[in-house]
Amino acid sequence: MIVVHHLAYGRSQRVLWLLEELGVPYEVVAYERMPNHKAPPSLLKVHPLGKAPVVDDTEEGVVLGESAAIITYLLQKYGPKQTTSPEAALDDLYYTHYAESTLVPLIINNQRLSRLTNRAPWYLRPLFRYVFGFYRELYIDPDFPRNCKMVEEHLSKNPWFARGSDRPTAADYAMLRGLGGLVTDKIATAETYPSIVKYVEKIHARPAYQVALRRGDERTK
Repeated sequence: MIVVHHLAYGRSQRVLWLLEELGVPYEVVAYERMPNHKAPPSLLKVHPLGKAPVVDDTEEGVVLGESAAIITYLLQKYGPKQTTSPEAALDDLYYTHYAESTLVPLIINNQRLSRLTNRAPWYLRPLFRYVFGFYRELYIDPDFPRNCKMVEEHLSKNPWFARGSDRPTAADYAMLRGLGGLVTDKIATAETYPSIVKYVEKIHARPAYQVALRRGDERTK
């Protein structure tokens, strides 16, 4: 049995989606975020970093954290055997790692700056807006168009991230969190990056994703 330690509004949802697509039985242990949006201390009993998702493959005695590692592990163990072209394999490798190393951190940093500004004492908010706005202008805002353009061009030519694939691969599961954030934060819209928006809508409409959404009791992304 697979046990997924699942934190609301985080990276866990794509793991549940993957398990639903694979048809692998699993249980969900859900955790709520604290008022500061961090994971609760109880997750430290599951993993030394106290973060989610964490997957416990009880039959194998495997306890594994890190989304990309979990996705790779589950697909290698439970996924269908696929023969892909060298180009598709390279796409899958690149976007699986790009998701967690580049795209998701960019989105999270942007969201955290907004959260910090809104939670600052009212008399400090103008200062926070100025400082964080300057930081965004230098380090965050220039990166969004470059990243969105690259992904948009790729998705405009391919239904999935691995070229020639007729189904999601590791890259698709890894990329969903970041692309969902772009759409939710209105960085990617139907007018600016239509292929990204259509891709996210396509995944959200999949029956397996809908079931995973209910299982995870998610309300966004």
